[in-house]
Amino acid sequence: MPDHPHAAHPDHPGATILTFAGKTPFIHTSAFIAPGCRIIGDVEIGPDDSIWYNCVVRGDVNKIRIGARTNIQDGSVIHCDGPDVTRPQGWPTTIGDDVLIGHMAMIHGCDLKDRAFVGLGAVVMNGCTVESDAMLAAGALLSPGKTIPHRQLWTGRPAKYVRDLTDEALIDMREGVDRYVHNAKAHKGALKASA
Repeated sequence: MPDHPHAAHPDHPGATILTFAGKTPFIHTSAFIAPGCRIIGDVEIGPDDSIWYNCVVRGDVNKIRIGARTNIQDGSVIHCDGPDVTRPQGWPTTIGDDVLIGHMAMIHGCDLKDRAFVGLGAVVMNGCTVESDAMLAAGALLSPGKTIPHRQLWTGRPAKYVRDLTDEALIDMREGVDRYVHNAKAHKGALKASA
């Protein structure tokens, strides 16, 4: 039996859903939270979201908000920064609707607009914005305070503009969102069937 009354959740077997500093995560009933995930504190997870195996979403020092149909793939970490003397509001993390976040990504104190894409192993740091239909490539590091404008692809460490995204790339991104919504439902069903 877990030590904390909210550490286990019957709707999300194998995941930790932890109240912290008086804040309990809100998870929409249609969302998929995979086993091994740790969802902590001031976190809101929207409809048809999928948080995949062994992700951490830690809203312990500020808030994290995740819109609808967004997927955060296996092993990713979502965090924020608390207030300090120079920035009383701190650095919350806001993730919009239909966002794709690849495996092992690090998302920290930033703003990912609707339909943003963050590739495998990429890092988005405090004060960054990835605008709608923009992409940070796999392995890239978006250094503090940078913005990737609408329909641009950035890559590298530190990340820099490479080119504009084609219509075909945007269609692929939207299809990826749909695939993850359907796959999450399949995984949720498989977990219920095996319980």
